[in-house]
Amino acid sequence: MRAALAGVAALSLALTGCGPGDGSTAEQGGTVTVFAAASLTETFTKLGRDFEAAHPGTRVVLNFAGSSALATQITQGAPADVFAAASPATMKTVTDAGDAAGAPAVLVRNQLVIAVPEGNPDRVGGLADLARPGVKVALCAEQVPCGAAAKSALAAAGVRLTPATLEQDVKGALAKVKLGEVDAALVYRTDVRAAAGLAAVEFPESARAVNDYPIVVLKHAGNPDGARAFVDHVRSDAGLTVLTAAGFQAPPSR
Repeated sequence: MRAALAGVAALSLALTGCGPGDGSTAEQGGTVTVFAAASLTETFTKLGRDFEAAHPGTRVVLNFAGSSALATQITQGAPADVFAAASPATMKTVTDAGDAAGAPAVLVRNQLVIAVPEGNPDRVGGLADLARPGVKVALCAEQVPCGAAAKSALAAAGVRLTPATLEQDVKGALAKVKLGEVDAALVYRTDVRAAAGLAAVEFPESARAVNDYPIVVLKHAGNPDGARAFVDHVRSDAGLTVLTAAGFQAPPSR
């Protein structure tokens, strides 16, 4: 099955960088394949390039998608070295299958906002406004971390709504707003910050649906030394600086 799914990596984004090493004693060279939640796209792209620059001869291959889809790919044998999920629940799929090498560590946290077009033409001020007649809303599917978080936030607010669309990852929900197909979407704060032409509406119930992002080296990693070095890199102070600059929150232990 692992061989049959080798093509998954072809969907990845390959990053090539060069530059001086950082004096790390980690083994250099080879490819590090990282499966990461879609909401980590911008930050992990930068961190991947930084890692390559610090480890000459190393190539980082990034595969971004919804965490639940990535977890399924991993448990079905897709070749990967590192998994960074957008929720402990999706990481548990991988650890329960025995595919993690050790215990996952919480990398960062993220919080939901309401994404609306710049200028907020529908004057959305909170979750209750999403249930107004005529307001079209995009949500992530419930099995996706951003969808599970949205469900918790809406329940905390006592708001019931019928979404116009259910997307398989947070980037898909955000794209519906950017294309004008919906009026609003419940997505992560970091995704709105990275998008042009959109604004974020904060709402208090988001505090009831904060997502921890765990990261782990995978048991069947083809490059375990490179995988451990990459995880150390993204969890370093320099890595946390990149992540928090994008709007992620440091985990409580930091």
